[in-house]
Amino acid sequence: MEGTPKNRIMDEDGIRRAISRISHEIVEKNKGTENLVLVGIRTRGVPLAERIQKRIAEFENVLLPIGLLDITLYRDDLSTIDVQPVIHETKVSFSLEGKTVILVDDVLFTGRTARAALDALIDLGRPQKIQLAVLIDRGHRELPIRADYVGKNVPTSRREIISVCLEETDRNEEVLLLEKTTS
Repeated sequence: MEGTPKNRIMDEDGIRRAISRISHEIVEKNKGTENLVLVGIRTRGVPLAERIQKRIAEFENVLLPIGLLDITLYRDDLSTIDVQPVIHETKVSFSLEGKTVILVDDVLFTGRTARAALDALIDLGRPQKIQLAVLIDRGHRELPIRADYVGKNVPTSRREIISVCLEETDRNEEVLLLEKTTS
């Protein structure tokens, strides 16, 4: 953890309810599931996209195609991250042409990750539409990007950190608000 815990924003039930609500909103806004695909941004966007896929399958009886997107090489801060950044696999095994892509991530903050993901998606094809689904929107946008589907809006200060923990990646299930520790 990069800070001192201040507050638990969501527990396992809260995350489950948010995913369920986002899933229903996606189907409602798009008037069904035709031409919908899900693409999760590594790391925590992937299990969230998988959960949305599963939830939509439960009430629509349709298994939406799902892809995994690594945006490492599209980041505008790549030179400040590491001399040898770790590149993970992007796996989108379907055409994006004419599709409505639901891009899924855990936290929307400055908008730079979403911008990098948009660039990566466009390199893979030309979707008809791209929509953004996030578990947490914490504000502080630096780019004109907004989420179409939000699990929870959490106003934060720049001294705070949102930590999303998912069973698939972290072995526990919660969203925490942390106070940055100064070094």
